[in-house]
Amino acid sequence: MPTCWILNESVSFVVALLWLAINIYLFIDTFCWYAEEESFFYTRVILGSALAWARASAVCLNFNCMLILLPVSRNFVSLVRGTSVCCRGPWRRQLDKNLKFHKLVAYGIAVNSVIHIVAHLFNLERYHLGQAKDAEGLLAALSKLGNAPNESYLNPVRTLYTGTTTQLLMTVSGITGLVISLALILIMTSSTEFIRQSSYELFWYTHHIFIFLFISLAIHGGGSMSLCTDSLTIVNRASVNMAWKWTLGPVVLYACEIIIRFWRSHQEVVITKVVSHPSAVLELHMKKRDFKMAPGQYIFIQCPSISPLEWHPFTLTSAPQEDFFSVHIRASGDWTEALLKAFGAEGQAPSELCSMPRLAVDGPFGGSLADVFHYPVSVCIATGIGVTPFASLLKSVWYKCCESQSLPGLSKVYFYWICRDAAAFEWFADLLLSLETQMSEQGKAHLLSYHIYLTGWDEYQAIHIALHWDESLDVITGLKQKTFYGRPNWNEEFKQIAYNHPSSSIGVFFCGPKAMSKTLQKMCRLYSSSDPRGVHFYYNKENF
Repeated sequence: MPTCWILNESVSFVVALLWLAINIYLFIDTFCWYAEEESFFYTRVILGSALAWARASAVCLNFNCMLILLPVSRNFVSLVRGTSVCCRGPWRRQLDKNLKFHKLVAYGIAVNSVIHIVAHLFNLERYHLGQAKDAEGLLAALSKLGNAPNESYLNPVRTLYTGTTTQLLMTVSGITGLVISLALILIMTSSTEFIRQSSYELFWYTHHIFIFLFISLAIHGGGSMSLCTDSLTIVNRASVNMAWKWTLGPVVLYACEIIIRFWRSHQEVVITKVVSHPSAVLELHMKKRDFKMAPGQYIFIQCPSISPLEWHPFTLTSAPQEDFFSVHIRASGDWTEALLKAFGAEGQAPSELCSMPRLAVDGPFGGSLADVFHYPVSVCIATGIGVTPFASLLKSVWYKCCESQSLPGLSKVYFYWICRDAAAFEWFADLLLSLETQMSEQGKAHLLSYHIYLTGWDEYQAIHIALHWDESLDVITGLKQKTFYGRPNWNEEFKQIAYNHPSSSIGVFFCGPKAMSKTLQKMCRLYSSSDPRGVHFYYNKENF
């Protein structure tokens, strides 16, 4: 196994293992405490081991609820990512997996929630059995506490005929527990890939039920009883609500995140240009005060006239050297289709820019592509509209070539673009043509090697391509480099790149579907040398 791949994957494994180890430690430590501590002897007589199961899972729930907001606090993640002293190498790449960690923590919450709910169902049944006519000994005696006037009770189920469900819904803990359970079910079911792809709006709105979840979590335990008698000392520490102490810090951090987003959303965004491209792609040029960006970064856009709550991420396609910032948006859902319609992309664009809907912009935020210049050799791979992250990078390279600036550390860029529709090449081909011409004039044609693949064509296009095959310029893009037809043979491509750069660290950057991502990960692992002095491929994927 290649050393670089082991290092990169081992860091991910260490992070996951550390998270799992903390969960196991908290669970076992809390379980043993409630299973052995004398203070809970009388409670255990009634509830048995279900008490320890309920409290151990509750502590793990508190721990995971503390973590769940951190990976989605994008300003916090961006700040940490920018501190090169604290975050370098493989650890820096872990920040690009923040959504994976968010999902991992969510699975932890789901598992511990099931344990917690099942344990409390057993608790309710044990309470009920304590009032049974055949209950004997200490169990019966403890359950009957509270029958005398002004006497505290330990068993909230006062008679055999008391409905446990009714009793549950009469307590603060029961009501908040029900709210938390319903919120978790809605959030997790709407977070499935099918729902996110078919109805992103449903996922977006349902996900924000977490606000009610955290409010309920903060008060969940406040309705539990706390008994304190002398001879039968029962300090029911199981009922002490500690959730707010665990989640206070992350909630405050996320509240600051929301305040920053709110402040940014009210900063004026001036739309300077709107271009409608083929294949339902909208290009927007914008300006915003004190907006500074770097290649490979992304922003979140909100259009209040479409939805006052929804924010959607889009990669910046402009270069830092330009006096505006731009995005290219393809219609791929209800929100993007509404946006294209609002800006006239489906017909004639509005005659005046001032008549266009207002946009709010949050960002920019750093992505994995921002590390392209950290490698001597970079391989950039995109499918379809996934080419947008690389537009900013190539434009930045183009401007530096125009200004005769050097590219410190970067000596070679391999660019691959796989697309189904020939019309989709139109807006990006102009950039490649300018880059091709400028680099030739500057004597830096060796810096960029690009490969464009067309995977879909009809009979008319095939005939047209065949008739113009011998021309000096490509019939599809107008570039000197001919378009390839079909899909790349990644084995051959990676083998050739590894041969060309035998002792180099090569960054592979990808934006596209999961299936191809797995293939590229496999190629990086396969063609990385086990010798530390050999070639090493480092895989990076754009995540939003």
